[in-house]
Amino acid sequence: MADQTCSISGLSALLSISGSSNATGAAQYICSQLKTAALITADLTTAIDATFLLFSAYLVFAMQLGFAMLCAGSVRSKNTLNIMLTNVLDAAAGALFYYLFGFAFAFGSPSNGFIGRHFFALKSVPSPGFDYPYFLFQWAFAIAAAGITSGSIAERTQFVSYLIYSSFLTGFVYPIVSHWFWSADGWAAANRNPNDSLLFGSGVIDFAGSGVVHMVGGIAGFWGALIEGPRIGRFDHKGKPVALRGHSATLVVLGSFMLWFGWYGFNAGSFITIAKSYGPLGSPINGQWSAIGRTAVTTTLAGCTSALTTLFGKRLQTGHWNVIDVCNGLLGGFAAITAGCAVVEPWAAVICGFVAAWVLIGFNRLAERFQYDDPLEAAQLHGGCGSWGVLFAGLFAKKEFVEEAYPGRPGRPYGLFMGGGGRLLAANVVQMLVIVGWVSATMGPLFFFLHEMGLLRISAEDELAGLDVTNHGGAAYVYFDEDASGGGSNGGGFMMKGVNSRVDPLLTPTSSIEV
Repeated sequence: MADQTCSISGLSALLSISGSSNATGAAQYICSQLKTAALITADLTTAIDATFLLFSAYLVFAMQLGFAMLCAGSVRSKNTLNIMLTNVLDAAAGALFYYLFGFAFAFGSPSNGFIGRHFFALKSVPSPGFDYPYFLFQWAFAIAAAGITSGSIAERTQFVSYLIYSSFLTGFVYPIVSHWFWSADGWAAANRNPNDSLLFGSGVIDFAGSGVVHMVGGIAGFWGALIEGPRIGRFDHKGKPVALRGHSATLVVLGSFMLWFGWYGFNAGSFITIAKSYGPLGSPINGQWSAIGRTAVTTTLAGCTSALTTLFGKRLQTGHWNVIDVCNGLLGGFAAITAGCAVVEPWAAVICGFVAAWVLIGFNRLAERFQYDDPLEAAQLHGGCGSWGVLFAGLFAKKEFVEEAYPGRPGRPYGLFMGGGGRLLAANVVQMLVIVGWVSATMGPLFFFLHEMGLLRISAEDELAGLDVTNHGGAAYVYFDEDASGGGSNGGGFMMKGVNSRVDPLLTPTSSIEV
């Protein structure tokens, strides 16, 4: 590109030729105005990028509502208050611990390749490259990982355990992983500092977190559910699975649509900036805004393909059209495309979603065979489909898109099936292995310690009666006939009313115990 610098001497010479009596003064004025315009443009670009990032952070945070509705609908009504409260506290406790420690461990630069060491409690923020919108965006990601884990251990976990594991996950376990793969100082990051070597000359491409977020949350949930054991009644005395259906398909669908909406911020927002050109100035398509649009398209196609594949796949298995299975398939496709959403073609996203559906179906079959109980299929969905997504990025990443998303290293490896060799795939396989190892080495012992201390699982009596009445002061909702109680005139209408009294599970009539 030609030099765009305003030169007073050069402009003065041109003005002298045209007969200006004060060429130097005119040149100084014009150059000063151009410099002011350039500064204003830079400020405007920064403001546009910050607004884009904040809006993306709000979308990702809105996924917490999606998680809450999905979890509430997937559990039995007697545990609704409990699972809703855990979702609220994932965000609340996660905010405090990510503020105090997590953000520093993840992005505290300059640091070593293993862990960050600056920005504790946001000290020295804002600074170049690290402003408040970036913290908010990364916090929303951290609490998403904690929300995944809470689904795996739903309906049988002591409330204190939620507080302990959620704080530990968002304040330490997850930030270390995000440092490795997303920080410019991370030992395996694809966007590593220019003077640092890349893993296999490539670094790990996990653009929005199939591994960093979904595998971390899914594997943590796997260990929690495995150590706790299945819910009472989930398998019969012969080991055959018994369906313990959630109480509201409506909430499941609502939660799934909220997560779908938020995923556009999750994936497309991971570009961080939007006002960036890739090609000649003035081009309407060669810019980051177009790449962001393409990322939203690949996200949509992967999720929708997975949903449809799950619909027909489960129909062949069970003979039913099951909306819950379709919603889980949809989310599995989203979890899988998250790693490669910015670096693959739309047609490849269709392949990603198709395979993700069968990965989820396969892991669910394995879970039943080994009597593993996960009420929301969170470990299978996020851990299993997230793992496939990491591999998928190493197979289908396109050279042009990789160089746009990760500039400054021409000739870097890209997808194996796209002619880029196997180095990117090798780096992503390493990512999978280290995430499994790290999360297992940290969250596994934590859940085992809580189990040994008697702090993990509730009593059988509490589980049968439901956590709402035994731990949270009453049921989420109870329906009663106003006419039958003599209090109304609406002809048999029903009203939803909270119950404030605590119920002793030992005295609860059998008819009120929901299984």
